Amino acid sequence: MVAHLNQSDWKAKLSESTNPQIIDVRTAEEVAEGYIPEMIHYDIYGGQEFISALESLDKTRPYFVYCKSGGRSAQACDIMQALGFTETYNLLGGFSSWTGPKEI
Repeated sequence: MVAHLNQSDWKAKLSESTNPQIIDVRTAEEVAEGYIPEMIHYDIYGGQEFISALESLDKTRPYFVYCKSGGRSAQACDIMQALGFTETYNLLGGFSSWTGPKEI
């Protein structure tokens, strides 16, 4: 199931989930400008490296995915679903709209 959530719903679902993981699918250059704490970074433009990284993850955990504006993260969630992930949550508006904690 892919859920496309606004920021408040995404944060709420993240806080109530058991063993969640945040995934940033932006480029390394974008991540250098700031990121959501405790994320792991897998560049969606990484091709097979991106797919291999996803395939190494526990497909039963909830994953909270974001990019700059929500488009690439929606694609990443679709890819994850095709790979057998059971819970993926796309952040609508992405990091550009994020008002929560940020690290640089």
